Amino acid sequence: MTVDEAYAEVIAVTRREAKNFAYGIMVLPRAKRRAIAAIYAFARQVDDVADGDRSVEEKRARLEELRTSLDALPTDAMSLALHDARARFGIPRDALAALVDGGLQDLQQSTYADFAELRGYCEKVAGAVGLACVPVYGSHDTEHAPTYALELGIALQLINIMRDVGEDLGLGRIYLPQDELERFGVSEFAPTPEFRALMAFQAERARAQLAEGLKLLDSLDRRSSLCVATFAGLYRGQLERMERNGFDVFSQDCRLSAPAKLAVVARSLFA
Repeated sequence: MTVDEAYAEVIAVTRREAKNFAYGIMVLPRAKRRAIAAIYAFARQVDDVADGDRSVEEKRARLEELRTSLDALPTDAMSLALHDARARFGIPRDALAALVDGGLQDLQQSTYADFAELRGYCEKVAGAVGLACVPVYGSHDTEHAPTYALELGIALQLINIMRDVGEDLGLGRIYLPQDELERFGVSEFAPTPEFRALMAFQAERARAQLAEGLKLLDSLDRRSSLCVATFAGLYRGQLERMERNGFDVFSQDCRLSAPAKLAVVARSLFA
């Protein structure tokens, strides 16, 4: 398999599995677009293993294999594309390894006592993606950009957590902090007044986190800034839809339609 064929495969995975990422990276130059797709494909494999149907022991072994692949010769399309992208852009190994750590954490932890504990998890599964992507974007603020990218990744993960409450319950996981569930008197996962109040609180936190992470834009070139702004706009749109639906994330689809996503891209282009 050639490098170009490997990149074609990870681009196809991104288009098929990551609609938000696919719309965001479409504005990037070819080399950057392919590198971000390679990062996503690795993160997707980690997620698929952690959420799959294998035994815990099999999942753990497969996740460790993914970690080992970061230091081994490429053996498949994802590892070949990622190997090339790391060589081109200096994508940090530690960020990719942190994704594996997040997958392993999902195998052993299903609830989070407070936001500090949840934030630590989000740093691994989403903040690490931001850290991996920064060298590809090419920020000129090497001092602050990693921090902003970490915060942005956490913000997007918090919105994911809100959107996927019902789906995560099906996997036996509750990411909403236990102390906050208690504080708002949430006794059932349904769009009750208590649950809506809790989710409104989560939305406020996510917006503050998003604002902090978007400080990254000032240090990026036009097309990279447009890509990140598109990601943020798509997730902000999901958050707004949840609010309009009264935080009924159980029976209402909070994902944006293709025309709505294209509208976000257009707004970013002409902002």
